[in-house]
Amino acid sequence: MPSQNKPTFVKLKPRNPKPSESPKPEPTTEITTETTEVTETTSSTETTLPTAPPNTSPATPTNTTKNNSPAFFQAIGVISGEIDFVDDRQTTITIGNEKYQLFYAKSTRKAFNALKKEIVTTGKPQQRLVVYPKVIHFPQKDQPHLIGFQLVRFSKIESQNSISKNLKDNEFQLRGLWQFIQVCRIPCISVMKNFSKERVDYIKKVDLAQKVRFLKSSHIPISWKDAPIKAFRFNPKAGKEQGHPAFVQIKAKFLPHRNTFTFLEQLAPPSENAPRFLKAFKKDKTKLQKRKSSQEDTKNQHE
Repeated sequence: MPSQNKPTFVKLKPRNPKPSESPKPEPTTEITTETTEVTETTSSTETTLPTAPPNTSPATPTNTTKNNSPAFFQAIGVISGEIDFVDDRQTTITIGNEKYQLFYAKSTRKAFNALKKEIVTTGKPQQRLVVYPKVIHFPQKDQPHLIGFQLVRFSKIESQNSISKNLKDNEFQLRGLWQFIQVCRIPCISVMKNFSKERVDYIKKVDLAQKVRFLKSSHIPISWKDAPIKAFRFNPKAGKEQGHPAFVQIKAKFLPHRNTFTFLEQLAPPSENAPRFLKAFKKDKTKLQKRKSSQEDTKNQHE
């Protein structure tokens, strides 16, 4: 299941960056089926906010996998490469001939420290890791996306029945909505935030910026030839009758030389009914953007 804590990011620089460009949240299709909108609430009493998002299991959905276990949104896999602790704020992993940023969330800080200690003690920077893929898309379609990886754990501390035992190097389990997004030329599997009552309660207590950041989805670019169902392409001029993305569950392989993922096999047939999920609605994103613009204007006036 995707990480629920705010990861500690190191800024990723595009291979051919333009000075004026900076990463922006990619626009996503507005889907109302099986989603839950959480509105901001205000109270006259002081509320103590949780220090981190709740770590809960997804609610039980209606569709299942091949072994009849509940379906849920997920992007997790295994990579193997040479790790380099560049400095206190930057760590990379080399896969093939390509370097990628490696970072961690607050909940996996201990695993990151254990990994660092393991490399220092053994002198072996080549490690096998369980990770979440993280993708940054840019507004210009001709500007390639950036891929990084968030550490979950490394193989030495994995159990016998874990992800690392079931997947080969560079293999990932991806479960999400099969669709095109506006800022990517190839279709993506959109991994949303799984629904739970604890998460709804958490979101109601945090401010708008935390809410939008917590509900941010991940869009994993996939090369899937002969897919059994076409990737959904949202048409803003069409109505609700245009349908919605199918929920797919696949195993994919990461291709570092192409900086993308490719289909390997289905874990379950595509479904028209996705598990329940949470998302940041367009009005929340617009409100947050206006707030940021207003703050920037105020700052510029005082300079």
